[in-house]
Amino acid sequence: MSIPVMKYEAVIVGGGGAGLRAALQLSEAGVKTVVLSKVFPTRSHTAAAQGGISASLGNVEDDNWHWHMYDTVKGADWLGDQDAIEFMCRQAVDAVVELEHFGMPFDRLENGKIYQRPFGGHMANFGKKPVRRACAVADRTGHAMLHALYQRNVKADTHFLVEWMALDIIRNKNGDVVGITALEMETGEVYIIQAKAVLFATGGAGRIYQSSTNAYINTGDGIGITLRAGLPIEDIEFWQFHPTGLAGAGVLITEGVRGEGGYLLNCNGERFMERYAPTAKDLASRDVVSRAMQIEINEGRGCGQNKDYVLLKLDHLGKDVIDQRLPGIREISLQFLGIDPVKEPIPVVPTCHYMMGGIPTNYRGEVVAPNGENMEDIVKGFYAAGECACASVHGANRLGTNSLLDLVVFGKSAGNSMVEYIKQHGDEYKELPEDAADFSLNRLAKLDNANSGESLADLRHEMQKIMQQHAGVFRTQSVLEDGINKIEALYARVQNLCIQDKSKVFNTARVEALEFMNTIEVALATMITAEARKESRGAQAREDFPERDDEKFMCHTLYYKDGRKIVYKPVHTKPMTVDYIPPAKRVY
Repeated sequence: MSIPVMKYEAVIVGGGGAGLRAALQLSEAGVKTVVLSKVFPTRSHTAAAQGGISASLGNVEDDNWHWHMYDTVKGADWLGDQDAIEFMCRQAVDAVVELEHFGMPFDRLENGKIYQRPFGGHMANFGKKPVRRACAVADRTGHAMLHALYQRNVKADTHFLVEWMALDIIRNKNGDVVGITALEMETGEVYIIQAKAVLFATGGAGRIYQSSTNAYINTGDGIGITLRAGLPIEDIEFWQFHPTGLAGAGVLITEGVRGEGGYLLNCNGERFMERYAPTAKDLASRDVVSRAMQIEINEGRGCGQNKDYVLLKLDHLGKDVIDQRLPGIREISLQFLGIDPVKEPIPVVPTCHYMMGGIPTNYRGEVVAPNGENMEDIVKGFYAAGECACASVHGANRLGTNSLLDLVVFGKSAGNSMVEYIKQHGDEYKELPEDAADFSLNRLAKLDNANSGESLADLRHEMQKIMQQHAGVFRTQSVLEDGINKIEALYARVQNLCIQDKSKVFNTARVEALEFMNTIEVALATMITAEARKESRGAQAREDFPERDDEKFMCHTLYYKDGRKIVYKPVHTKPMTVDYIPPAKRVY
């Protein structure tokens, strides 16, 4: 069967913030670039980011990138790579100024400078007191960023393939990435897209959990594809539970609410965060606040009939501040719960929000994997940026507003690396293997030829339930072991997945089945690596191993699909130009 082949110098999979920033760098350098996206780019999940993008502009009070770097290393619970963290924090001011010049409509102070609000874990003078570092567009910062970047890409003549899904990467006999296979949703046809360089900017995989702030498109496609290609993924046990997901709905309520002066209450009307984080209080880092909330609920101090949530109070801020700085939050609360936060508090629970792990990369956006003695051999032609990548700047726990910064800093960095790599190769494309599309075609054929078997909806529901119950905010050995057994049994059943709709044109059942094959890989990897890491660090809270173990586990987890193999590699403790920040007890 002959498969049509399209040729582009650069292929970017994912049309969110990281993909668009990389595409802009490539297109403006004259590289023939295509962005492949399951949805129209401005519908990407970056649009859901609410609270801000961090940069030490110092527009409201003194700040500098050294403090930002310290906060990020501390927030990451010393699992972040200090060279990559320094790179990101030093680039932050330029990145925000660049976005402003792209037309991003930041809120302003009275003197005309960009408005900044406090955010969890961002502190002045090496952790002494909260600082205003989050540059915001009300509570719709990601939405504004996405539109600004998309418009710049239109101007730069970036080509878009919208409602296309990447299936697998194509590697030649040397292991270099030379293209991808992709499905055009409208026709159901499979294409080979040959390229000199491929970037994955496929976002997170938060749909592995039952309660999630993530969009339905966040199915871990980049992770699943990478694992199937025989490459490892890094630190996938670390999942951030955002403290304030809307109870019952999971919709994100930005940390910006607490940045503006909102605070959490238990059923006794007590500001309980004062007990858990006396200095930062409600602006401690996310894992600290999530655990405090879960403890309050577990110990019977939750609110409501079932005592299963706490309250986020912001009515004291007044209608004017809420309507100016948090209009989207008021709208969400009214639409989903019929509660007006101007008059009463919002019910919130810790909700799966962000994937700290991902495809291993360096700060240049190049994908790396162990090869003999070299733990970070570069996979030629393969790049990753954004939430699907692990640079690793977030380590065991990401600070709020560092995600949007990550997108633009590492999107641009990966774009620059790709330009350099592509220009080295001149007009030549590396040859495609003869069986380039066979693996993808066989996967599709198996799905299309199955006339009976497991229901996708049942499998997905069961996976999300297992993940919620066995790999949540708190974890123990017995609960994780039970979870591994259950997810392994479910994984075996996925091989008998059957879809009823066999049509080709816009077959959403087929697309969802292909997405689920990626999602289940992430779920299994999460459970296995969480069980193997016998310590508490950042978002990994083991009740049976409550302390951080730097001697054994100050290292990155690399997980391979084949044989469920785990390899550990050292954290980069040496920054680029400044002194190493040594591990310390993490208190706020």
